[in-house]
Amino acid sequence: MSSTRRAEETLTARFVEVGAKVLLELTNTTDEPLRSVEILTVFLKDGETPGGPSRAHIKFDSVKYLQPKEKAVLSHKTWLDGKPVDREQDQLERLKDMAGQERPYVLDISWEDGEGKSKYQRIPVGH
Repeated sequence: MSSTRRAEETLTARFVEVGAKVLLELTNTTDEPLRSVEILTVFLKDGETPGGPSRAHIKFDSVKYLQPKEKAVLSHKTWLDGKPVDREQDQLERLKDMAGQERPYVLDISWEDGEGKSKYQRIPVGH
């Protein structure tokens, strides 16, 4: 059970604004390095056809190595109807938390610890 608690505290995520662009920043809060940090694709709810298939999803680049206490800003790409979209149609803003709103999305993150064991963490996000 302690490994589950530790996994929950391993990474923190926050959204940072760089100019007009929103980016995801991950922080390794532990004293050990993490390898092969990956976030599963986030499928966004479709506002046009509620309950229907997702038209938009966000894919994040992986991080090969994250040092203890290090932060990494991840690149991402929004896809709509199976095609990558330009910056004007980017959907990452939908993953930012808003006060008083439920968080309908989850960042499912996996990595390898210093012993080569696979770990994972879920971080609720969005509005």
